[in-house]
Amino acid sequence: MSGPARFELHGSRIVAGTGQLDACGPLVRDALGARRLCIVSDDTVAPLWAARLATAIGDAAVPRFKIPAGEASKTRTQWSRLTDELLDAGFGRDSAILALGGGVVGDLAGFVAATYMRGIPFVQVPTTLLAMIDASIGGKTGVDTRAGKNLVGAFHHPALVVADPATLATLPREQLRNGLAEAVKHAVVSASDEFEWLERHLAVIASGEADPGTLDTLVQRHVAAKWRVVSNDERETGLRKVLNFGHTIGHAIEALSEYTLLHGECVAIGMVVEARAATLAGVTEPGVADAIATMCEAAGLPTRVPASLDARAVVAATRTDKKARGGHVEYAVPVRIGLMAAADLGYAVPLADAVIFDALSASR
Repeated sequence: MSGPARFELHGSRIVAGTGQLDACGPLVRDALGARRLCIVSDDTVAPLWAARLATAIGDAAVPRFKIPAGEASKTRTQWSRLTDELLDAGFGRDSAILALGGGVVGDLAGFVAATYMRGIPFVQVPTTLLAMIDASIGGKTGVDTRAGKNLVGAFHHPALVVADPATLATLPREQLRNGLAEAVKHAVVSASDEFEWLERHLAVIASGEADPGTLDTLVQRHVAAKWRVVSNDERETGLRKVLNFGHTIGHAIEALSEYTLLHGECVAIGMVVEARAATLAGVTEPGVADAIATMCEAAGLPTRVPASLDARAVVAATRTDKKARGGHVEYAVPVRIGLMAAADLGYAVPLADAVIFDALSASR
């Protein structure tokens, strides 16, 4: 693709393309005006990219706040610490936050922005593949709790998203593969040609040897895939539920692993388990789960449930998921690649515990 891709989404502007981090100054000023800015990042990303962002916005001395890297930081404790630090530094309602990092930074900083002074604007500057194509887009912010992921949060759209694939150059390969799980999900829920494109390019991308043009195309195609869904359903009352494919089982596994497994790894396992369960229930066509498993394995992602996780614990953990209704767990599952089930029922398919247990057993 030539030039950056640009989208408008519920008040957000999204710009995706190589070189956009260094060029984002005018975009930030246009989105935020003369607000007092700060950067929220983590202790891995800040040394790599915070100075570049500060230079781009023309303020080398912009205040910077850091959290420890990793899912363990996405908590109410870190939310409280960041809000206190902003208050101590005198930030008021005329402030705005630049969230620089992966999904944890974006979710946490976005939740701080949603609640600080009853809401201030923020900008997403994602530096991981997962954040670029998924977490930074759509306005979901929040933190994890002991009961599960993302159970405390708010819809708060960023004023601007700047996704620059050049930042992937410093991304560890395991984190690149982590993001590819969301790309596989997008390919399953959107169209067969998206699945075929990803299938053709997956090996070189997963190896870390993809050329800048391929990475640009990957990011732009998958930003567009998420944009198409969220632009039609902001608050997840229908179509947006398709983006939950793999996440009900995935979130359960992630929590039970105490976040020792990466989010994308858990989503990969979740997609395979959920597709197998839906096949047993007669919803998903035979062969779909295997095709997804093959794609995930090509990306270097796991597809089998860790032997240490008890199936009963996994099923129990799904009942605290945000998508549970009246004690019943609903799943977003495909009929086939490119077609999600139950459009007439809001893309929510209840699956009996029995088929979940069988699918978990088949995925050991």
